[in-house]
Formats: sequence, C-alpha cells, structure tokens
Amino acid sequence: MAASEENSALFPIFILTIMALPMVPYTILKLCHAASKQTKTIHCQCSVCLRSGKYRKSIFKRISSFSTYSNLTLVLLWIILVVLVYYIKHISREVQVFEPFSILGLESGASDSEIKKAYRRLSIQYHPDKNPDPEAHNYFVEYISKAYQALTDPLSRENFEKYGHPDGRQGLQMGIALPQFLLNIDGASGGMLLLGIVGVCILLPLMMAVIYLSRSSKYSGNYVMHQTLSAYYYFMKPSLAPSKVMDVFIKAAEYMEIPVRRNDGEPLQKLFILVRSELNLDLKNLKQEQAKFWKQHPALVKTELLIQAHLSRETAALSPALLRDLRHILELAPRLLEELMKMAIIPHTPQGHGWLRPAIGVVELSQSIVQAVPLSARKASGGSSEGFAPFLQLPHFSEAVVKKVARKKVRTFQDLRDMTTQERAELLTQVVGFSSAESLDVDLVLEMMPSIAIDIKCETEGEEGIEEGDIVTMHAWVTLKRGNDLVGALPHAPYFPFYKEENFWLLLADSVSNEVWMSQKVNFMDESAAIMAASKAIQEIKEGLGASLKEINLAVKEATGKVKKGSRLVMGKFQAPAEGNYNLTSYCLCDSWIGCDNKTSLKVKVLKRSRAGTRGSVVVEEGLSMEDGAEEEEEEEEEYDDYESEYSDDDDVKDVKNNGIVAKGSAHSEGNGSSSDGSGTEEE
Repeated sequence: MAASEENSALFPIFILTIMALPMVPYTILKLCHAASKQTKTIHCQCSVCLRSGKYRKSIFKRISSFSTYSNLTLVLLWIILVVLVYYIKHISREVQVFEPFSILGLESGASDSEIKKAYRRLSIQYHPDKNPDPEAHNYFVEYISKAYQALTDPLSRENFEKYGHPDGRQGLQMGIALPQFLLNIDGASGGMLLLGIVGVCILLPLMMAVIYLSRSSKYSGNYVMHQTLSAYYYFMKPSLAPSKVMDVFIKAAEYMEIPVRRNDGEPLQKLFILVRSELNLDLKNLKQEQAKFWKQHPALVKTELLIQAHLSRETAALSPALLRDLRHILELAPRLLEELMKMAIIPHTPQGHGWLRPAIGVVELSQSIVQAVPLSARKASGGSSEGFAPFLQLPHFSEAVVKKVARKKVRTFQDLRDMTTQERAELLTQVVGFSSAESLDVDLVLEMMPSIAIDIKCETEGEEGIEEGDIVTMHAWVTLKRGNDLVGALPHAPYFPFYKEENFWLLLADSVSNEVWMSQKVNFMDESAAIMAASKAIQEIKEGLGASLKEINLAVKEATGKVKKGSRLVMGKFQAPAEGNYNLTSYCLCDSWIGCDNKTSLKVKVLKRSRAGTRGSVVVEEGLSMEDGAEEEEEEEEEYDDYESEYSDDDDVKDVKNNGIVAKGSAHSEGNGSSSDGSGTEEE
C-alpha cells in the first residue's frame, strides 16, 4: 500500500518537472523581450484618427492584444503548474513516515510504563468496543496497535531507535512515476485505458488531419480560397485599366458567400443612387447599363455598392446589417488585393514577365480603399497627374477645400508638402478657414507620410557589362524617410476600421511593352528580419567575389547601418533579353498612401553574346525622372472612358542611341523623388 502511494505521488512530480524545464526559461525570455521592447507610438495622432477609436487602448483592446494563442497557452500552463505544486505539497503531508512515538503521543525514548499508559488511553478512545466509528477502528488497527507492538518488542524498538524503522535497516526503494490507476489495472480501468489510448493516439490525430485537409483543399496559404485565385487568374488581362480592376476584385469567392437578405433591396437601391456616378456605366445608354448592372449576381452587386459607399464615405445611412457586411468586406480586402497583385505580376509572357498596367491598377485600388478616396478623384486635373485624390486623404480636406487651395497656386500635392510649416499654417487658417487644431492635424499626417528613395543597379555578377542570356542580378536599396523620423509606422486611415501595415511593391518594368521584369514586396516594420536578410545577402555576394573576412565584416556592418537608418535591401535575378537598348522603370508603389510612390528610369544596353568570353559595356543613365525627362511619345493603344492611371503614360522610348553615358560595369540608377506630381529629380 505504501509503495503504491509513493508511486502515485511521484507521477505529479514527474509531470511538474517536465513542464517546468521548458516553461521557466521561455517565460524569462518572453518577459525580457517585453521589457526591452521600445514603447513607441507608430500610429497617427491626429484628432480624426483618435475619434475613430481604432487605436484607443481600452481595457477590451488591451485584453485582446494580450490574448494571443501563445500568451493564453503560457498562462494556462502556469496555472496547471501552480495547481500541481499545491497538489504535491498536499500529498507530501498525507503520505508520512511511520513514527510510533508520534502516533502514541510520546517523546522519543519514553519508558515501557509510559508506552503502556498511552496505549491504554488511546484504546479507550479508538478501540472498536469503545468507538463504533469505522475510521476509528482502522486507525486503531493500522497505527495504534502497530506502534505499540513496535515499541514493546525489544528487537523492533532497538531497530527503530538505531535505523529509524521497526524492521531494521531498509534497502533502496524505487518508485514508478505513473498514476495509480495504471499500476492497478483491472477490467474496468483497462477498458478506460484502451479507450484513452485509441482516442489520443488515433482518433485525435485523425480528426486534426481531416480538418487540415478539408481546409487546405479550400484555402491557400494566405487564407484565400482557391476558387478566388482561379477567378482572378481568368479575368486578369494585360490591358486591364485601373478602374476596371474593381470588376475583377469583387469576383472573389469570399464575397460571393456574403448573404443577400430580402430587406437589403431598398437600402441598396438608395445606395445605388448615391454612388451611381462612381460606377462604370455608359451615360449614353444609362437605362440599359443600369438594367445590366442589376442583372449581375446579387452578391456582386452588394459588394460593389458597399465598396463604392466606403470610397465615397457615404456609410452613415447604412443599416447595422450592411455595416457588418462592409466591415467583413474591408477585413478581407488587404489579402485579396495582395493575391490579385500576385496574379498580375506572375509570369504571363514567354520571357517570364508579368503585366504592369493591371499591377498598378491593383495598388491604386488598394490605396483608395485604405484611404476611402473615390476612384474618380484620381482623374488628372490641373497640374497633378493624380487629380485631387492625395488631398482627400488629409484630415478635414474636401473637394471644396482643394479648390480654395488651388487658387493660391498650390495645384499639386507635392506643392503642399514642400511648404514650410508656417506657410502651410497661414494658408490653411487664412485662406481655407481651418482652426489651429485642424491645421496641426494636417501637419501630423504630412509628417507621417513616407518619402521613398531608390538606389538600384543591375549587373552580371563577376562580369563586365550585360550580354544577352546572362543572369542579371538586381540590387536595390529602398530608403524610407518621414518628417517625424519614424521608419515603421501605420498609415493615417481613419475610415479603414482594421489594423493595416504599410507595404511597398518594387517593380522593375518596361512601361512600353507593359511587362514587369522583377517584382518584390518590401516592408519596413520588422527591422531585425531586414538586418538578417541584408547581412546574409551581402555576405554571400562578397564570398562569391572572393573578398577577405575583414572586407566581408565591413560590408555587413555598412549594410546593417543602412537598415537601421530606414533602408531595405531588395535583390532579384532575371535573364537578360535579346540584344538592344531597354528603357526600364523602377516603380516603388505604396499600397496605403496616395502620392508617395516613386518612379525612376533605368536605361540599359544589352550586348550581343560575344565569342571567347570577351565582354562589352553597358549604357548607363542615372536618376532620370520619368516626368521631368525622357522624350514624349503619345501612343494610344486603347481608349477608356474611365480615368487613366498616373503611370499609364506611354512616353518611354525603348531605344537609347546617342543620349547614353557609356561606362564599364553595371546599369545603375538612383532616384529619390516621388513621381506623383512631377517632383522627381535628375542626377547625373
């Protein structure tokens, strides 16, 4: 019986040890990481964002931010650990060593007469003839009688006083750290044990496998349905206009599953009247276009109307049910737009190139959804290729405010950004009529907006120049700067109800042929991951060139310093095309801000494959902004009744003859100006 109790007590000790070994260091590491984490505000502090409540740290949001799966699991394990400690402590009190003197209430070394007196006293209290209680009977037989026998027998008492046990010296006892029901298996407990083994070892993994396979067969790795990817791939076309991207975007299978209720008809009819001007309807045949629009699948009609209501900021009149549907649509939008972007830039041509025009359209749609700006506001007007859309993302700005600002010769968004704080405050308070607090909100948002600079070069590693068929490596340092000196930040997006990080797409493309040669997604939030990636890439390049260890360490140190200052290294490889002069363009497009994109030219000459390994040179032209320089040719491939993208110009010349700078080495271009309003710079 005692051995069984000891084995039963060892099992929770064994479980406690197994749990404590990984939990204690993991918890210490997690606490140290939380303590060293800098508490920096990375979201917009303007009054509009504060009123939206998206970043307000209420008790519920604090709980939800803490309530991650890892944190909750860790807390639950610590609760179990504390319960085990309490249980083990309780067991250690119950399982005690046999002490005859303590049982009889005597001190060690008591005489025989004292032992007999104590035994008679306890017999009156616990003997079965005196006390009918069954527990008293068990205590008398198991403890009192055995203690009296151990102390009255001379040999037993001598053994106890010498070795601490009535039976003499005890050998080493071994215990098994298993629960008692496993050590005493009978028919019933054996069946329960078998069912437990079958359930845990067979049925549970089988259920998890079935759930995983059923989900993986329906969703991709980015939690987008495979049916959505098929639809996006089918409807993606090389000449897809930016405003036509909406028609492809709403065909996601996730949106087709949105319920259309009977009582949604009348609110959607009213909503249609409010946003009709934003729909791609032919005004010449308006009745036919309206009838055609309503003949679409009801889920498509509902999704498009709700998105247009969000872009037009006409959501105040929506019912609670429609508002919930709109929140669901906006919650799915970022990852659906990312997959739509991938469908545009995946290889479509025999050369393995993607399509530029639809890729730009997807990014522009993402910008409009995040900032809640209608697509019609992006039509070129005045001196801005983006219209007045960039102004509408600023707090307290409207179309009327933009017209007032334009009278003071602030026609482009970049003009407003280039003004000093005092000049801008005077303009907004005296001309527009803003209060000082509203003017301060505008300054806060402008300080949050990023400015992008790109230092890009293309070269054949280990060779001079680029020849047809070479594997060309693109190296690009993308540098981000803000007025408030932040690197990673959340965009000003008070109308977008969810957490949204800034993402940038770096595209190396030929705008004349509408082809994307290279594409890469860039994020500035995770600095440690960027340092590791840049260090590894630089180390591999230097080792391939045979650099010494000192040179490698210096290059890695320099790259780490760049990353900490707000730069990200982007690398990629592509095969050099046929011999000729190519006027490429590097696009750095932000999916959250309007007017913060960068576009820089990169003119490259690919030479014919030479014999016996002799190499030629490559044409280089640095920092030519596409809107300040380059020859303009107006080539209209297709006519659209909708707005034209800021990047849909066809003014690039594919052949570069006499205006290049010949140099041995690689094609290199450096640009640091935003192309949204013709603000690029020319560097030679």
